[in-house]
Amino acid sequence: MDEVEIRDLNEDKLPVHPPLKNQDLSDLGQTAAEVLSQYGWYLLAATFTVYLLIQHLRRTISRTSIQDQNPRTQQDASVVARRQESMEAARRKMQEELDAKAAIFKEKQKQQEEEKRRQKIEVWENMKQGKSCRGTAKTSEEASSPSSSSEVRKPKTDKKPLRSTDYNPLMGQGGGSCSWRPGRRGPSAGG
Repeated sequence: MDEVEIRDLNEDKLPVHPPLKNQDLSDLGQTAAEVLSQYGWYLLAATFTVYLLIQHLRRTISRTSIQDQNPRTQQDASVVARRQESMEAARRKMQEELDAKAAIFKEKQKQQEEEKRRQKIEVWENMKQGKSCRGTAKTSEEASSPSSSSEVRKPKTDKKPLRSTDYNPLMGQGGGSCSWRPGRRGPSAGG
């Protein structure tokens, strides 16, 4: 059997159709990419301009709202003025108290200086007379109890003694034990 080929005579005369395209949005993506590549800088500049315009409008709106509140700010100004006056009055009062305390302190200082000057004068006069230069406390004691300078003062027995009677400075603190030890031999610990 022979192979037979069947051919249509009108086959060559059929119109040629372009291949069918997918009806999805792939064309739109390509178109958007083309637009961005051609006009991208212009779009960026336009977006930035719109942003700045919105910011400017917000500021002008906030300014007009503040100007509309002028009566309220006048009331606030009077409140602020009253507060400042009260604070100033409180400051003046505190300053007056501080000044009064400072005056009292200066007066006490003057009295102390006067007392020191008077004591120095007394000491100087006592030294001129040949009395003790220690102050007026001893001179008043000496004046109240007549005593001769040749008398030897005896210690008072009603006071507690300074140390016990069995104290011997050569024995050390512990009594009979030796607490002294010789130093270390060798080089000093310096660096």
